[in-house]
Amino acid sequence: MTGALLVAGTTSDAGKSTVVAGLCRLLTRKGIRVAPFKAQNMSNNSAVTVEGGEIGRAQAMQARAAGLEPSVRFNPVLLKPGGDRTSQLVVMGQVVGTVAAGDYFHHRAMLAKVVNDQLDSLRSEFDVVICEGAGSPAEINLRATDLANMGLARAANLPVIVVGDIDRGGVLAHFFGTVAVLEPDDQRLIAGFVVNKFRGDPALLAPGLDQLERLSGRPTYGVVPYDDGLWLDAEDSLSVQSHRIVGKPVPPKGTDTLRVAAVRLPRISNSTDVEALACEPGVVVRWVADVADLADADVVVLPGSKATVSDLAWLRERGLADGVLAHAASGRAVVGICGGFQMLCRTVDDPVESRLGRVAGLGLLDADIVFATDKTLKHWETPLRGYEIHHGQVARTSEDPWLEVGIRRGAVYGTHWHGLFDNDDVRRQWLTDAAAAADRHGFVVADDVDVTGRRDAQLDAMADLLAEHLDLDAVTDLLAGGAPSRPVITSHLSLR
Repeated sequence: MTGALLVAGTTSDAGKSTVVAGLCRLLTRKGIRVAPFKAQNMSNNSAVTVEGGEIGRAQAMQARAAGLEPSVRFNPVLLKPGGDRTSQLVVMGQVVGTVAAGDYFHHRAMLAKVVNDQLDSLRSEFDVVICEGAGSPAEINLRATDLANMGLARAANLPVIVVGDIDRGGVLAHFFGTVAVLEPDDQRLIAGFVVNKFRGDPALLAPGLDQLERLSGRPTYGVVPYDDGLWLDAEDSLSVQSHRIVGKPVPPKGTDTLRVAAVRLPRISNSTDVEALACEPGVVVRWVADVADLADADVVVLPGSKATVSDLAWLRERGLADGVLAHAASGRAVVGICGGFQMLCRTVDDPVESRLGRVAGLGLLDADIVFATDKTLKHWETPLRGYEIHHGQVARTSEDPWLEVGIRRGAVYGTHWHGLFDNDDVRRQWLTDAAAAADRHGFVVADDVDVTGRRDAQLDAMADLLAEHLDLDAVTDLLAGGAPSRPVITSHLSLR
């Protein structure tokens, strides 16, 4: 089998990333050499590759599904929003500058060549390439600069499957409208649809899908059930909502539950760091954005940020900074990760991202941060697993080291490492210490939680869902034969 296809979505967070990951795992099981590809991603959830570059975390997860190490080839263009309508532009894993939305058109020709060259290279090396779109192809206001949706499909003549999240409502209209607003040459590449996150009786949905096929001339290749066990490795901050509990809390092993408040920063990055904590029985992790939500928390987490200084100002404006200080003063645990770690320090000198120079931090850690022009990108495997993505550097500290990957003062911890809590022994010991600091002496960590194994199990679960509920023969026909002949939707719901 050889070929490539594009998995697009009716909206962001429709399930494109998980469908691509499921297809990668499913095809890999069949002995097919498959690679993921996302031409352009806009996300502050990123990972470090084997080349020492930076890509979207979803593509690293998809690479794992295919049995591959993460590579910059799988996500050649990454935009990391930093506020003020600008984004850091990362090309082939390295920062090349900052761009505004209005300026992006001027970069398109250069970026299109990078994208097309990488896709061609992957197609020559692998049997199958499963591409993921970005946002929705129905964003016709962005069509002229599009590199990841119909722009990519047209350039590479890719058949396109559109995934829709029925849990949001209106999925049939989303499917039809997505096709209808496209120009004819784009429409011809849309092969069909996949319904995602379905709850209920499929028989009740079937008449709607039949009518959709009559109106659009396109079949639905599958109806994938909702599975609340699929929650790890979120694509971006859209899925991080205030007051939302992370994952599926499991009853405690002991008599106490540990309540974790993770602050939902406006420009949050690598929000997936808290997912490992949420895997533990008796740990309830909730995203918060109000100081009142810190009052009954046993642990406060300040996650990463793409705009440390701006998000630090937001903490103060919301009263959350005082809440964090009060929490620490009570002796309960606070942990800052990357940008959150920088906020805990005495000063942050940032001439790079915010260009505001030196500002006061929260002062819970006696350390000073200075932003360097070059970004640190490191992937660690031994003795602990983790990765670093940051401009800020510790210029001075008087604090004790924490695991040789950070610093601490009492129950206040800071590290630049992402993925640190994926290390099971580290997570268990830290949770035990945090529980003791909160007088939750009845909290007991489990000795059988394997976060890395959980991530792999979710990839297998998604592959199993697709194997059962997707017309895989029809999908493989698309890989082999390209986009089938499909009608163009014109006005008044007629077909041409």
